[in-house]
Amino acid sequence: MNPEKDFAPLTPNIVRALNDKLYEKRKVAALEIEKLVREFVAQNNTVQIKHVIQTLSQEFALSQHPHSRKGGLIGLAACSIALGKDSGLYLKELIEPVLTCFNDADSRLRYYACEALYNIVKVARGAVLPHFNVLFDGLSKLAADPDPNVKSGSELLDRLLKDIVTESNRFDLVGFIPLLRERIYSNNQYARQFIISWILVLESVPDINLLDYLPEILDGLFQILGDNGKEIRKMCEVVLGEFLKEIKKNPSSVKFAEMANILVIHCQTTDDLIQLTAMCWMREFIQLAGRVMLPYSSGILTAVLPCLAYDDRKKSIKEVANVCNQSLMKLVTPEDDEPDELKPVVLRQAEPNPDDSLVKQEGTVSGGPSGSCDSSFSSGISVFTPASTERAPVTLHLDGIVQVLNCHLSDTAIGMMTRIAILKWLYHLYIKTPRKMFRHTDSLFPILLQTLSDESDEVILKDLEVLAEIASSPAGQTDDPGPLDGPDLQVRHSELQVPPTGRAGLMNTPGTKGLECSPSTPTMNSYFYKFMINLLKRFSSERKLLEVRGAFIIRQLCLLLNAENIFHSMADILLQEEDLKFASTMVHTLNTILLTSTELFQLRNQLKDLRTLESQNLFCCLYRSWCHNPVTTVSLCFLTQNYRHAYDLIQKFGDLEVTVDFLTEVDKLVQLIECPIFTYLRLQLLDVKNNPYLIKALYGLLMLLPQSSAFQLLSHRLQCVPNPELLQTESPWKQAEPLRRFTLNGVRPACIRCPVYLEFPPRLFEPLSRPDASFPRRPQAFALEADSGSLEMGLPGTQGP
Repeated sequence: MNPEKDFAPLTPNIVRALNDKLYEKRKVAALEIEKLVREFVAQNNTVQIKHVIQTLSQEFALSQHPHSRKGGLIGLAACSIALGKDSGLYLKELIEPVLTCFNDADSRLRYYACEALYNIVKVARGAVLPHFNVLFDGLSKLAADPDPNVKSGSELLDRLLKDIVTESNRFDLVGFIPLLRERIYSNNQYARQFIISWILVLESVPDINLLDYLPEILDGLFQILGDNGKEIRKMCEVVLGEFLKEIKKNPSSVKFAEMANILVIHCQTTDDLIQLTAMCWMREFIQLAGRVMLPYSSGILTAVLPCLAYDDRKKSIKEVANVCNQSLMKLVTPEDDEPDELKPVVLRQAEPNPDDSLVKQEGTVSGGPSGSCDSSFSSGISVFTPASTERAPVTLHLDGIVQVLNCHLSDTAIGMMTRIAILKWLYHLYIKTPRKMFRHTDSLFPILLQTLSDESDEVILKDLEVLAEIASSPAGQTDDPGPLDGPDLQVRHSELQVPPTGRAGLMNTPGTKGLECSPSTPTMNSYFYKFMINLLKRFSSERKLLEVRGAFIIRQLCLLLNAENIFHSMADILLQEEDLKFASTMVHTLNTILLTSTELFQLRNQLKDLRTLESQNLFCCLYRSWCHNPVTTVSLCFLTQNYRHAYDLIQKFGDLEVTVDFLTEVDKLVQLIECPIFTYLRLQLLDVKNNPYLIKALYGLLMLLPQSSAFQLLSHRLQCVPNPELLQTESPWKQAEPLRRFTLNGVRPACIRCPVYLEFPPRLFEPLSRPDASFPRRPQAFALEADSGSLEMGLPGTQGP
């Protein structure tokens, strides 16, 4: 510093002391400056006051010499003390050079700067609030200072500022929020702690409504929640808890839509605490905001669905995610199925666009975790822009939802509970919004069919419910069910689609060979036949699925849909099957289900009686396809009591190649005959006269079998068939020779007390030669007299011949 330079009104002694390296001498100079400024204040000499402050600032505080900077800092603090309440008029000139020293490399100088600013703020009090942002910015840097003395000094200044803000009602929150939003993304733990402490203070001030600006800082708070420091995480957790309490108290003033995107991102993080907290917030948002959250459904599902498959280690997250999922599902109502064209154009333009991603969030959120789908998908449709008009109608954007559900269902690594939840969502959407959902059926159909190969029975059951709803919903009734899968099925599309006119219309339509009995009832739409075709195609290409789950799938479908329709349509399709081996296996499977499943009790009774035209048509339809398998054809004839035809078929078996598989099927048929299903058939063996072909058919099966357990079983059964002569209702003795009537001791029929009808052949009884023949006393009432004719019994009170 140039000693010859004029620093008036500062005296040379003051200048010399300010530049001294000893703190005591600089302090003496500060007292002189304070005395000097007080005189200027008394004289109201603002020019000299500004000149003193400018000299201390430019020549000392911003000097290159470290001791001069220290002298300038203490001198500015002295000026502020001298100015007292009037210091507010010169705060800008006083604060700026001090804040510049916050960046000094010398830690002691940073400490002196903090001390000087403390004195300036302490004197000015509320007058410093217009300069709060620059003070906060400087303090946020000192909070992360490595020197403990500097950090301790900044903490004192920080507490002073907090007291001032708490006491004042002139705090500029609007101007402060941008700075807070910027500083909240600091990675330094001390800076984060500083930020959290200030948010706690601002939230506690009644006159400051920080909730209105929560969307600006919520993402940063969740970032801080993932800090490695336990204390900081705890502080942040407390802050978020206070905000959530405030949201529950005043839900009408909360900007749910603007924060939904942030929660979606943090619900997908790998940090358990962040994910649980974000999921709890999401739960409250869905329950408090209701249908306002519907435009963000696809993003919410992207975050929630994977959590449903968590194990017990993340049980809390799983439970909260399940509540979110259930609550969101309840928001979907039949109103969402209304056509969008009915809504006013102006209002529809104000709705969130599901194709727009949240671009602004990408700049502030670092490394948002993606869900089970690819990152490009998550960033493209999982987050939506908020509505621009509060009165805009809430629209359920099914495109994004279906895409998320389809994406997760296609992921083979996804958990069982997640897959079940996805299928429940699809079923719910088909129930509540069938017209809109059927636009997506063609894209969902392949993955739904693929899900039938899932390892879990629960998943398959839910999948079948969805497929059954698609096949039975009235909304799916169209003239063209859409292109079928595979070139071979596309060729037959015109033949396989279900006509809207029903059975009668189909039977009168030319060119429908083999489909005269195609089912078409009110419970079935255009997708039903397509479903049956694709199901059989999947069984054909995946034989293990047919062997392990085929019966289970078809039985469940018979419960969910009309069993007659299922068997009718499958029989039609199998009639055109080119793979004869598969057709035979499939017919055998269907036949086993038909004969053994409790779900098909009514259908079996219908086929057993064949009383109606529908049952007769069904039998004819089944018979044509059942001919793919000879043994199943015989069993169908047994079920429908066409025994003569069954016998004729068995006679033809002699012309067939008898293989092990063939004998195995005959063996299984014998086992079925012994089951309760064929109880009526076994009872009909008693009526030998009216069921000769049944016995012949069973003997035919017996002759086909080798000496095996099935042979012994059927042989023993046939041995129980009674002799037809013993079961004649009319005795053969009558026909051969007339019986005689005998009288006992000449007693007339009028004396009979206990009439009993008996018939005996004449050779067993001879006429009595003597009237006093010895007979027991009790049967004296019988009248036996030699006469031609059958045994007759007289009635009491009548005369004999």
